[in-house]
Amino acid sequence: MEGKIIRGIAGFYYVQARDRTVWQCRARGVFRREGLKPLAGDNVTFEITHEGDREGNITDILPRANMLIRPPVANVDGVLLTFAVKAPDVSHYLINRFLVLLRQKGLPAILCFNKKDLAPEEETEAYLDIYRNAGCGLCAVSAKTREGLDALRGLLKGRVTAVAGPSGAGKSSLINALSGEQLTQTGQLSKKIERGKNTTRHSELFLLPDADTYVFDTPGFMSLTPEGLTAKELHRYYPEMEAAGAHCRFATCTHLTEPGCAVREALEEGKISRVRYDAYRLYYDELSGQRPVYVKKAKKAPREGR
Repeated sequence: MEGKIIRGIAGFYYVQARDRTVWQCRARGVFRREGLKPLAGDNVTFEITHEGDREGNITDILPRANMLIRPPVANVDGVLLTFAVKAPDVSHYLINRFLVLLRQKGLPAILCFNKKDLAPEEETEAYLDIYRNAGCGLCAVSAKTREGLDALRGLLKGRVTAVAGPSGAGKSSLINALSGEQLTQTGQLSKKIERGKNTTRHSELFLLPDADTYVFDTPGFMSLTPEGLTAKELHRYYPEMEAAGAHCRFATCTHLTEPGCAVREALEEGKISRVRYDAYRLYYDELSGQRPVYVKKAKKAPREGR
């Protein structure tokens, strides 16, 4: 039989067959000898050892489209970056690090602002406007009121999507709202430090009511330091800067101080978000080993999203 691993716990792998039945399976010893470990998201074949108890053995791991190390998941079509509009406040630093990392790995990103019921509509729109040209999908939702969920379901339909973002952003609540049932445990936000408690202990794949639409709930995401990334190539992972940079006077322009920089001209004309550009400068200095540029954290969304 064929199926997909939806979670792995203590040496057991729970495989969802095509008829949606779930089988508790062990991995054959040959995988250990070959240095292979089944991962949540793997498409596998398995043999039944006890039909009544729905037990079996995984016999083969089918070819992977991709895999992530942290969290350890396979065959991901994209990542849903979930940040709260309020409680906790938006971290543009984290958003931009995520976007650069995923673009380097070739994984499509959807940036989702949750808890829109906690902020005025214009504030949420200002946040969305910052990332209009960032090369990612965009949406604003409320897991509590269900507003915006239909649009998000459309973006996720027919795909396997890992959910990432800071604790407290409402990732588990969002998965529950998308599924229409209590699939995952949710936590409370700490009033003292305004951070959420991580209630997810292992990577688990959930099949949503739409056929062939899966979402991963994960206990943590990969390191936000892309492998081999240098300061000189950073601009390649900012689509709006890459497009404008084609018109710079110098081909090696860093978009920081050089004369004839089309990126800074676009910035002054409001065609590039100031928030995005400041994040680029900060990241550039980190990668080049210079003292980071201090970017003051805005308490409110900038006017007109700039």
